[in-house]
Amino acid sequence: MTRADADVDVVVIGAGAAGLAAAKELRRLGLSFQVLEASHRIGGRAYTETVGDGEPFDLGCHWLHSGSLNPFARIADELGVAYTKEGFARGYFENGRWSDDSNLEDWFAFLARNEEAMAQVVQSRRDCSVWEATAREDRWTELHDYFMSLYTSHDVDEISTRDVMAYRDTEENWPVKDGYGTLVARYGADVPVSLNTAVTRIDWSGPGVVVETARGRLKAERVIVTVSTGVLAAGDILFTPALPAWKQEAIAGLPVGVHNRICLVFDRDVFGSDVRPGFAVKTGDDEPMAFRVRPFGFNHVVGLTGGRFADWLERAGIAASVDLATEKLAAAFGSGIKKQVTGHNVTAWRGDPWVKGAYSCAQPGQAHQRVELAKPLDEKVYFAGEATSREFFSTAHGAYMSGIDAAKKIAEAETEEASAGKGRKTSHA
Repeated sequence: MTRADADVDVVVIGAGAAGLAAAKELRRLGLSFQVLEASHRIGGRAYTETVGDGEPFDLGCHWLHSGSLNPFARIADELGVAYTKEGFARGYFENGRWSDDSNLEDWFAFLARNEEAMAQVVQSRRDCSVWEATAREDRWTELHDYFMSLYTSHDVDEISTRDVMAYRDTEENWPVKDGYGTLVARYGADVPVSLNTAVTRIDWSGPGVVVETARGRLKAERVIVTVSTGVLAAGDILFTPALPAWKQEAIAGLPVGVHNRICLVFDRDVFGSDVRPGFAVKTGDDEPMAFRVRPFGFNHVVGLTGGRFADWLERAGIAASVDLATEKLAAAFGSGIKKQVTGHNVTAWRGDPWVKGAYSCAQPGQAHQRVELAKPLDEKVYFAGEATSREFFSTAHGAYMSGIDAAKKIAEAETEEASAGKGRKTSHA
């Protein structure tokens, strides 16, 4: 029951997967809310644009990871958003030649050995960086480190082994044909959201909370903060009183890194039917780059970058990203394909002022901070988002689940207060 001087029961900050899920759960539980979003759109790091002849391209999340456990798969079915459960073979082009199947089997064996080495670290009840836990002198080390930078948005020396091994991976990664951003936007279409409303301060010093924005202030019983750890670490939202040291340590231990996507649009199919739909290219001393070729038959290719290299390339600019991806493909398929590139779209998540990166990664020794980040403050300030998920971090469905969890915790707190004779005097509409 809302206090007489409160505008709503709960203010939800952020309209990504976590914020939208929290809002829907609050509505189901009978609590009033207001969602505030700094950007001009909903969806957060789920964002679909179109390229070429209206082809969907996900700038952010694209795969229904751990598909059989992913609630967005069910939501996609309900909303008629297309995805596929089919996997695809991968290839590797290294310094002038394609790897044969026996070579790739050696790669998979290397991955299995590294997985076992990381599992042993966890079993020993200690933690270290992935760099320390995995083989450093193998011919496959560089390729392994590159893919780790995609999975975590960080380089291997910055990644907690314990955190990586805590991720619940069913190895079901289902690409969304219509776009994951499209899926999240449709899911949240019925949620009222105040767009272009950046929160500047949260005052939780009184009996409730006061949320300040450039458009004014809102009073509420509680608040759910779903913004990234990049935004929290930057101090873009001031807290009164300041966040306690343990909460600041949790934020610092879970920084967002960079994972960017480079989309090249072609005027026709220049690859042919024999090309594997997914492969990585390594040329000279350059960083490897993985590509997804003509997804769902679309005439575009998506190259992926992660970690420090992605950070550097983003700062180098769009043209540098396009040139690098084009040169990588030309090395494998001949320079003639350069003439067939007719457009591009390049992401820049570090430069997004409302996210400041791709997704969170626990630093070595900091895997426990996900639990700390999720803890509420004084049963007034609650936190949600992918960084608070212990087993589905860095994913949209991890964020979704965390939003629902935060809303349920608030409902439980409301019930406990009512039982203790602290019920509010007026009800919400």
